[in-house]
Amino acid sequence: MMNTGENQEGLKKILDFTRLGSLVGLGIHTYLVVYAQLNAWGWIHEWIDFLLAQIGKTGLFEGTERIRILSLGLLWISLLGAKGRKDPNLNWKRLMLWFLFWNMVFVLAESGVRMMEWGKNVYLSGIWLAWIGVLTVGVKLSRVILEGFSPEVFNHLNETFPQEQRLLENEYSVNLPTRFRVQKKVFSGWLNIINPFRATLVVGTPGAGKSYFVIRHIITQHLSKGFSMFVYDFKYDDLSRITYNHLIKNRESYSIFPKFYTINFDNLETSHRCNPLEPSTMTDITDASESSRTIMLGLNREWIKKQGDFFVESPINFVTAVIWFLKKYRNGKFCTLPHVIELMQVEYPKLFSVLRTEPEIEVLINPFVSAFLHGAAEQLEGQIASAKITMARLASPQLYYVLSQSEFTLDLNNPTEPKVICMGNNPQKQQVYGAVLSLYISRITKLVNRKNCLKSSLIFDEFPTIYFNGIDSLIATARSNKVATTLGVQDYSQLKKDYGREQAEVIMNTVGNIISGQVLGDTAKQISDRIGKINQARKSLSINSGDTSVSHSTQLELAVPPSTISQLSSGQFVGIVADDPTQKIELKAFHCEIQNDHKALSLEEKGYSPIPQVRKLSGEEVIENYRRIKAEIRQLIDEELERMLDTPALTGLMID
Repeated sequence: MMNTGENQEGLKKILDFTRLGSLVGLGIHTYLVVYAQLNAWGWIHEWIDFLLAQIGKTGLFEGTERIRILSLGLLWISLLGAKGRKDPNLNWKRLMLWFLFWNMVFVLAESGVRMMEWGKNVYLSGIWLAWIGVLTVGVKLSRVILEGFSPEVFNHLNETFPQEQRLLENEYSVNLPTRFRVQKKVFSGWLNIINPFRATLVVGTPGAGKSYFVIRHIITQHLSKGFSMFVYDFKYDDLSRITYNHLIKNRESYSIFPKFYTINFDNLETSHRCNPLEPSTMTDITDASESSRTIMLGLNREWIKKQGDFFVESPINFVTAVIWFLKKYRNGKFCTLPHVIELMQVEYPKLFSVLRTEPEIEVLINPFVSAFLHGAAEQLEGQIASAKITMARLASPQLYYVLSQSEFTLDLNNPTEPKVICMGNNPQKQQVYGAVLSLYISRITKLVNRKNCLKSSLIFDEFPTIYFNGIDSLIATARSNKVATTLGVQDYSQLKKDYGREQAEVIMNTVGNIISGQVLGDTAKQISDRIGKINQARKSLSINSGDTSVSHSTQLELAVPPSTISQLSSGQFVGIVADDPTQKIELKAFHCEIQNDHKALSLEEKGYSPIPQVRKLSGEEVIENYRRIKAEIRQLIDEELERMLDTPALTGLMID
């Protein structure tokens, strides 16, 4: 029916007539109740009595309930069409309680009250007051906005979406129990990393729960599935202790039980020794060049953004030449990082004379020799001094002890000799230790990324504290070789600061699995965009003096806005996982709380065994090793210079 003015006016007249009928019915009831008193006052009329007597033949006036219920019913009907100006401040629950109260008073008024002379007046006053109360509250109910403004200020209910509830396992997967919400209901689910070989990036500010809720479970579950493993433990020995104890616990998961090794520069008695420049692992000069670049950029992080500059590439080439010379000298007898550091400190005439005896590095050292012979001392110092000064920071007896001999090799996924290797850093010495550990990691990743080897897991906690040249290549190519990489990062800006914008973007865009706790700024925006948008319900409410309109719609909005990511609590994570051709995951995105059994984990940690001691070591042995390396370099220079003097073909290479 058309909502015209005539229709509205007609409806208003009908409602007014109905309300008048209710009022007349209540008036007749009042007339009958106080008839005796009105008769005494002479306020009755014979025509009214006759009319009521005729109506009374219908039985309407038998008892008091019928006429009162009729009056109340007509009042209700009149209220059905009531339309008042909407008021968003009215509380419909409170109004409904008052409405029910006045109806109860009207219907259940005690007839016994009016049996007493004065009770009739109280009774009539009560039902008239109740009638007015029903009318007043009923009109106000028509002004209530049933679909009012949403009390949900932050739109959290609309931002919920279905997530994976199935447990999807395979021989490589990591499965974390979760809880998530869809609208007002809470569900249990699973975060299934079924393809860890596509790399996993765990992001979160300090305290977000990266290690406690995610990384520790990747370690424990991969060990339970027979992975060989490398763990970079920034705050040694937090993760190393977990790794060691779970390796022992899962002994039956391995056909050949891996040996456990640690590298720790602070406590040499629990650290194994390993030479990252092991000559047998360097097949050509490019390996030396890669090692040189890794150690130099690890010690000079600002050089990462200046790669290609003359005064960055020159020191790298110089270190490359020294490494390759020691690799070729006596089949690599002195090819260790401590020997490289000591050889670099030799005086230029002696050093250049000796280096020129190796033909393969002639191209690398010629610019330095030329600068020295032509008296370009300032240029030479600019090229070499930065390398010498930088490397001198590593001249520590403790570092020399660990780096100067190999008790194990770095091919951790060797099928015949699998290993689990933990390397510890120290937040107070991270700049120095991080550079050396970067060299280890560079060599490890080159050795593990080979065919026909065991499945392996590389865990990097606080990844930006080391420099890993070629991480993008590892992520992109190691999948087919069953190498699972996990990177722990606090923030994209931290990654960008330490690796440069281009490298940071490559890392962020290459990883297949992203698990993010609380992050801010660009990181939150990137992760929000990666999760994408979902259909969200929208309601629009418009109130004016004559009418109220409510419109409903849906539109695509961000499933998890950056503001939500920046307010996540510890243990709450958002992100997206990658699937596998053999195991499809339709619901890849998640916004959930990972469930840890805190009591069980605490009890488990109390039962952990300490990392075993490797050796008994005195300070004198460490110092003696330090002195021996220095003596070996002096002996090398003296012997080579003497050999050059005794060999006519080499005499011309000597520099005075």
